Amino acid sequence: MERFVASTVAYLPPEKAYDFLLDFPGYANYSKHLRAVDQRGDGSPGTRYRLRFAWWKLTYTAHSEVTGVAPPERIDWEVTKDIEAHGRWEIEEVEPPEGREHATEVRFVVEYEPDTVHSGIFDLPALVSMDWVVEKVIGLIREEGKRVVERVVADLEGEKRPVEVEVRYSSSSP
Repeated sequence: MERFVASTVAYLPPEKAYDFLLDFPGYANYSKHLRAVDQRGDGSPGTRYRLRFAWWKLTYTAHSEVTGVAPPERIDWEVTKDIEAHGRWEIEEVEPPEGREHATEVRFVVEYEPDTVHSGIFDLPALVSMDWVVEKVIGLIREEGKRVVERVVADLEGEKRPVEVEVRYSSSSP
């Protein structure tokens, strides 16, 4: 299994961060590559999403489902088609810096089986390898993640500021 974790601190109460994350269709307003989110359900367990992504000459619709919630600390989900993956949003109140009333660390955790990510899922142009696409997408995820987090934090806090996003990858493969 591969693991991807992106985290940042927002200066707001955990409940406000949780409510925002539960409103998943709103993410499309912040992302350059997420074109649309279709939601069936209210964000509670059993809610299903179709996420339409587009980048370069590729388009892909991911299917996911909320599998558990623990307000305001956690939202669990899993991908239900094509790729073996699951993850969660973790929301944790932390000590705020001087001059701030609240601080909340938000972590996006994804665990996936790399062998389930293959070219048969995508309609790749001729002579384009899946390895090339994966290499490009990893860099894209870093850039896109930072851009989305900066935009979200600005909206939630009411002002734009530099936001530090920590991104970590790990593998449990032999």
